[in-house]
Parts: sequence; structure tokens; C-alpha cells
Amino acid sequence: MSTLTSAVADRELRQADVPARPAHDAGKAHWLVVAAAVLLPFILYFATAASIVSIWERSATFAHGYVILPISLWLVWQRRAVLAQLPVRPFLPALVALALCGVAWMLGSLGDVSIVRQYAFAAMIPLTVLAVAGVAVVRAIAFPLAFILFGVPVGEGLIDPLIQITASFTVDALRATGIPVLREGNNFSIPTGDWSVVEACSGLRYLISSFTLGCLYAYLTYRTLWRRIVFSLVALALPILANGLRAYMIVMIGHTSGMTMAVGVDHIIYGWVFFGIVMLLLFWAGSFWREDRKDVPVAPGAAGPSASTARVAAVACGVAACIGVWPAYGWYLERGNATHAPAELATYQARAPIAAPFTAWTPAYAPASGSIDSYHDVGGPPSAWRCATTATAARNA
Repeated sequence: MSTLTSAVADRELRQADVPARPAHDAGKAHWLVVAAAVLLPFILYFATAASIVSIWERSATFAHGYVILPISLWLVWQRRAVLAQLPVRPFLPALVALALCGVAWMLGSLGDVSIVRQYAFAAMIPLTVLAVAGVAVVRAIAFPLAFILFGVPVGEGLIDPLIQITASFTVDALRATGIPVLREGNNFSIPTGDWSVVEACSGLRYLISSFTLGCLYAYLTYRTLWRRIVFSLVALALPILANGLRAYMIVMIGHTSGMTMAVGVDHIIYGWVFFGIVMLLLFWAGSFWREDRKDVPVAPGAAGPSASTARVAAVACGVAACIGVWPAYGWYLERGNATHAPAELATYQARAPIAAPFTAWTPAYAPASGSIDSYHDVGGPPSAWRCATTATAARNA
């Protein structure tokens, strides 16, 4: 009797396991669709993504961009247990936001404004997750998605104001120390030598690095929103003060050493060492208000069921349509301009008589619908009055 009861129980358990397998496979299919949708902006706007990477490569100020996306992926991976419990339910209003990003990208392309194109592209990534995966998923990984925006190279417009702040702080600090200073713009002289506050001294690198690290530290260390905001604002303001102190310290080292120290490569070394010490002190002070993360487990099914895989895939196709139409339209405009019919210049007649060519020089014009080169004798000594002319037809807009 006990054997029969055990067999029935085993059969019921096996039957109970049957529905769980399709549910698990459906969840995996959902995330595969989400991952494929996130790749769409990178594929459709590859040229814009490449322009961002090219700035990372040529400017040390924005070299931190190489680690932004890996950090975002790592932060998302850290939340995988929470994400596995959340339903995947597409959020259709996000498609409108994606279309608006596409419009912004198109306007940036027409106006050749790189920063608009790049931010529109970067914003498409979290909006794609919102459209396909839904509000619950985005709420769980809001910071990792927003952190992607730190990869867009921006801030060069702050260089001149930062230079002025650093120069004024340094001069005022020197005068407060009792050292006479003669200032002319960003240049100033003290009894032991002359100094200049140039672009590399603006502190923009410190500012961007500090704010990026500060926001990341605040997210990992604090749970309450107000603490994260306060720490991020401190990380934004502190490097401006620290850069002024750094410049003053370097000038004082050069002054007290008779201009034998802090005037070469050690100038840069002292600056980065000082910046590292400032950041360590900032993180050390911030650790006193640390709040450990306590993820509240979500009971299976408590957040509601996920949408069907077909619906998720349909919304992913909608994402492709909303963001794919703009680069296609841009390609159409470029193709239409490039294939414009050549202008008819065969009947062009100049008043001056035709002359033999006398030079190999040709003017450098932008590509046009048509052009014609001819040589004419306009009177007088040929060597002095013969000239080469080019008639270029304007391209239709």
C-alpha cells in the first residue's frame, strides 16, 4: 500500500513539474528578445556610436568612457536575482519617447550637432529597455541604465570658466600668502617666475572623473535618494575647489624651490596624486553614512504575470521601426543629393576667345552637379592675361 501511495505521489510531482518548464523557457525567451532589442540602437546608429568612441580615443579627458558600458552591464548583472522575479511587460508609451529621440538625432544630423546625435543615441538604450521590458524592470535597474549617459563626451564648454576660476583662486591664494602677483588674463607673474593657467589646468578631467565616480559610489553605498543626491553634488563641487588648491600648491612648490620643482612632468604627477588623495578622503568621509542594500524578495507571481513572448517580440519590432526610420531617411537624403542629375554646361559660351591651356592648377571646389574648365585670352600679353576659369553649377537643395 505504501509503495502504491509513493508511486502516485511521484507521478503527481512529475505532472506538477510540467507547467514549470514552459514558464522558465518563456522567461528566457523574454530576456533574449530584450537583449536583441537593446542591440538595435548600436546597429542602426553605428556611426554615431563610433563617433563617441573616436572622442574617447583622442581625448584623455573622456577616456573614462571605455569603462562606462562595462560598469553598467556589471551593475545590471548584480541585480539579476531581482530581475528574475520581475515580470516582463512592455510599456508602449516609451515608443513615443524613442521616436522623439529619433527626431532629435535627425535634427542633430541635419544641423551637424554631434552632441545632440550622441545624447539621442545614448537615451535610446534605456528607453528601449523601458519599451520592451517594462516599468518594473527599469525601476530595478534605473541607475545602471542612466549611467550609460556618462559615456557621452560632454563638458568642453566648461573649460574657459574653469580656467578663470582656477586662475582667480590661485592668484587670490598667493596674495593671501603675502606673495606679490601681477596678473594678465590667465597669465600671472610672481618674483620667482611666470605661470599660465592653460586648458590642461582647468580641472575638467578632475571634475568629470569625480562626478562619475561620486555618482557610482553613491549608488553602491547609499539607499536613500537624498543621501545619493547630496554625495553626488559634493563630488561635483569638491574637484573645483581641489583644483584651485592643486594649482596653488604647484605654484608654491615651484616658488619655494626656486623654479626647480613642479615645472615639468612632476607638475602632472603632483596634480594626480593630490586628486587621488582628495577622492580617497571623500570616499572615506562618505563611508560613515553607509547604508547596506536590503533587497526585499518578490514572491513568484506577486508582481503579476509576464506578457507573452509574441507581444514582447512585437514591441521589439516596434522599437526597430521607431528608431530605424530616421537613419534610413538620412541615408535617403544623402543618396538623393549624391545622385542629382549633372548640370548641362556643354552650351556654356564665354565672351573671351578660347586659348590653349597654360597651367596645371585647378581650383578646389566641393563636389557639384557639374563643372567645366576652360582657358580664355582676355587681351594683353598672354602670360599676364590668360586665366583659367571654372563654371560650377549649384546643387539643388
